[in-house]
Amino acid sequence: MVRFTVLASGSKGNSTVVTGGRTRILVDAGLSCRELFRRMKLAGEDPGTLDAIVVTHEHQDHINGLAVIARRLGIPVYFTEATHRAWMRWLTPRRQMSYAQWLEQCRRQAAERQAETRTVDEEGEPDEPESAVEVQASAEISKASVNAGSAQSDPTPQDPVKSDPAWLPAVEYFQAGQPFAIGDLNVSPFTIPHDAADPVGFVFTAEGVRMAFATDLGYVTPNVRAQLKGVDLLLLESNHDLEMLRDGPYPWSVKQRVLSRVGHLSNEAAAGFLASAYDGQAAYVILAHLSESNNLPELARVAAERALAGRASLLANRLLVAAQHEPLSAIHF
Repeated sequence: MVRFTVLASGSKGNSTVVTGGRTRILVDAGLSCRELFRRMKLAGEDPGTLDAIVVTHEHQDHINGLAVIARRLGIPVYFTEATHRAWMRWLTPRRQMSYAQWLEQCRRQAAERQAETRTVDEEGEPDEPESAVEVQASAEISKASVNAGSAQSDPTPQDPVKSDPAWLPAVEYFQAGQPFAIGDLNVSPFTIPHDAADPVGFVFTAEGVRMAFATDLGYVTPNVRAQLKGVDLLLLESNHDLEMLRDGPYPWSVKQRVLSRVGHLSNEAAAGFLASAYDGQAAYVILAHLSESNNLPELARVAAERALAGRASLLANRLLVAAQHEPLSAIHF
């Protein structure tokens, strides 16, 4: 059995289940664990049968529930190494210190050192080893003894999540351009242009069926065009309407980012690809990652329909629009 189920697609969370043979994987985990399980049950998918999670990139709408879901199910997560590092930095950010705070810290440390020096000069060398270092060491030894006693009385091991919020049951690395397999699914990751550490799209293959996944890309590069040929299902970004984005509520800096070559694909750009570079082989074309603020499903659909209608050979393609707040009906092959 080959099945493709979009659970959520948009700026607030993205997750898709891909099934091939006896293998079922989750592409991105942008929903909370509770909401993901709810969506899967609505779509007729069993969360307990997931074998792995594969991640396109580290932006929050793609990894928001990743750690909790992976730990809850005890399944591995597949990243590129750069994406994994970026995810860990996002999850455990370093404390930032301003210049004024740094100066204040230096003054405080200098004052403490001066106070220690004055104490030694006034009191002289103590008879017993009561230096600050030794006192601290004694305290740490006592604390370790107490902790050891507590550990003996309470055999419960320390929760790894509390000591490391980025802990996962297992991590597997892959590289764009190097296919790999997860059970019965063959996975071909490819580089996409987006403002993330190492973003990728995927082509999944099982039982002779090829399913392409291409969202969060500023434009369709020659490499992406090559990857999207000869697929049976094409999930393609159609993020925004240009006029709605320009007149919409986003700050100008955000609008520039979305419009850039490492931003998101517009309705017009998606339609341009479908009209000129798409080979028409997919039985299903799914428009995905629509912006709630800068797009309407009707606008995305009309632009794509016009592009497909202009080419007689593409009339057999079934056009669907993925939603943010409800799963799309599962597609079976």
